[in-house]
Amino acid sequence: MPDTDFLAVANISLEERGATVLKNINFEQPLGRKLALAGESGAGKSTLLQVIAGLVQPTAGEVRLTGRRVRGPQEVLVPGHPGIVYLSQKSDLPKSLRVEQVLRYANKRPAAEAQQVYEVCRISGLMARRTNQLSGGEQQRVALARLLLTAPRLLLLDEPFSNLDRVHKQQLQTIIREVGEELRITCLLVSHDPTDTLPWADELMVLERGRLVQQGPPEQVYRQPVSEYVAALFGDYNRLDGAAMRALLAAPSRKLPGSVLLVRPENLVLAPAGHPGVAGIMRAVRFLGSYYEAEVQLAATLIRVRLPAATVAPGVAVVVVLAPDAPVSFID
Repeated sequence: MPDTDFLAVANISLEERGATVLKNINFEQPLGRKLALAGESGAGKSTLLQVIAGLVQPTAGEVRLTGRRVRGPQEVLVPGHPGIVYLSQKSDLPKSLRVEQVLRYANKRPAAEAQQVYEVCRISGLMARRTNQLSGGEQQRVALARLLLTAPRLLLLDEPFSNLDRVHKQQLQTIIREVGEELRITCLLVSHDPTDTLPWADELMVLERGRLVQQGPPEQVYRQPVSEYVAALFGDYNRLDGAAMRALLAAPSRKLPGSVLLVRPENLVLAPAGHPGVAGIMRAVRFLGSYYEAEVQLAATLIRVRLPAATVAPGVAVVVVLAPDAPVSFID
């Protein structure tokens, strides 16, 4: 079967109590391709993942894994689909059992493959511990290993990092990369945090109020968002229109593709007063670790510019210009 036929989601819709939760969702995920779902809370991300897992019954449409239809809980006695596993932000491990027991009961792999799962999940040293003695990050790694021991083909990850501190989050991010590369399991990740999705995914899908509003490579979605909603999901942006937009683009009368310009702070630079561009006054400069963020007051709006160093003090007149070859998005 062709790789493109691995996961197919066709015309999925879901109505609950008269409200639309999902509306006409269509996409395909080829074998081995890392796909991430993004959207604000309530956009339908987790619900869509549960539909794909066979845990929620859609009102319309169907999901197929390698050509086999995923049946919902109204159609089967035990919800779920062979070859698909679902990891949420809660580990849901049995209480007070030793890790070795939890994993032994779940294991469907030969010993060598099981050992590889333990190594990938960094849990070999946890086997004698009881589940209630584990930290949150350790519990999540054990829960992931328990799912991987069933030899799935598709791993669904629903906000798996949300309850973890920075160190455990980075460790789990590394593990999930290795799950795809070493165990060759296809992954679909849901997260609200762009630092989870942008560096990991081969392709991003953005949901807004249950509808798929943009899909493409991470760089394209970040640099060319189709709306302010999408732009805001992945970082800071500036919104310019009217005279400020035309001055920034050096287009005083040329017809433009839209009435509003969206541009990321890192795609703007400062120039001395008198330089062609948009004139403004520096209001503040803040140190944010690897860069500085400047706030510049234009005639009608306040914008942000990312700087490598704090070279301009507040109160100084500056000109904001577009960086060479900087990507921008136009919306109406």
